[in-house]
Amino acid sequence: MWSRIFQMGAPVIAAVSLALPLSAHGQGEVFKATRPMHIVAPSSPGGILDQTSRLVAKALTDIVGQPVIVDNHPGAGGTIGIQTMLRAEPDGHTLVMGSLGPNAANYTLQDKLPYTAADMTGVIRVLTMPDVVVVNPKLPVKSIAELKAYAQNSPNGVSMAVSTSGSSGHLAGAMLNQRAGIKAVEVVYRGASPALTDLVGGQVDYMVDNLITALPLVRAGKLRAIAVTTRERSAELPDVPTLMELGYKDFDVSVWLGLFVSSKTPAATVQALNAALNKALSDPQVQKTIAQQGGSATGGSTEEFAQFVRNETTRWAEVIRTGNIKP
Repeated sequence: MWSRIFQMGAPVIAAVSLALPLSAHGQGEVFKATRPMHIVAPSSPGGILDQTSRLVAKALTDIVGQPVIVDNHPGAGGTIGIQTMLRAEPDGHTLVMGSLGPNAANYTLQDKLPYTAADMTGVIRVLTMPDVVVVNPKLPVKSIAELKAYAQNSPNGVSMAVSTSGSSGHLAGAMLNQRAGIKAVEVVYRGASPALTDLVGGQVDYMVDNLITALPLVRAGKLRAIAVTTRERSAELPDVPTLMELGYKDFDVSVWLGLFVSSKTPAATVQALNAALNKALSDPQVQKTIAQQGGSATGGSTEEFAQFVRNETTRWAEVIRTGNIKP
């Protein structure tokens, strides 16, 4: 078990990512807004939730016929953002950008949440992408083996930044620490931007983060990537090995994001939102932006997304309980 430190910090601007397949889903009548819409991003500006929300909002504006505004509500591992969405009128005009932590893992990770899975309906899965293990380049660490050795030999131990409790980066980092035998102090932030700021500044030693926010800093030489968490290597980091290649069997963790509304939203409205969002995600500029950032967007039906979330919830409940992972 690791010590925990909670930090707040100033945001840093990072680039966005996504990638997209798009099928023929969502070909029904698209949602037409009667007033400005809102996408709640449960994070500080600059992180993956914020950047993805803004990318989708821009593409969605012309489709729904009204401005789509992104509202940042960070804190409590995504809980504040979800509560903000649930307090809004359930008529399709307010959505929340959900993710692994608040919409799957936290049902097991947290002792008590102010909402349940039944309070929300999934509209569409927006993207998946790898997490990447990154270190401050001043550290004498160029591999997972060297990170392990550095942690064992450092008199002051090592520190791992966590963007948000329950995020894919948090869970992947906890799994890595357990399986590699790395003892680390976890420093928990209110989003990726302040965490990355401290990592670049040398206040913390390493982090597991998504490609959207980490990749620009890796390309700029401000961070060093030493492994990716998915089954296959990233096309954007072709020389960086997977953890499975390094001997960590079945280590396959991806970031995913999706949009949710209140379960009180009429079914026809949810389907119209799904159609509008599938159209937004098929925009060539959106697809180009996503691909350049190392992600893979999915689109698809509400039913497919609901099944995916159920599977993720079950999978991570087992991982969290077996590994005794703490929030």
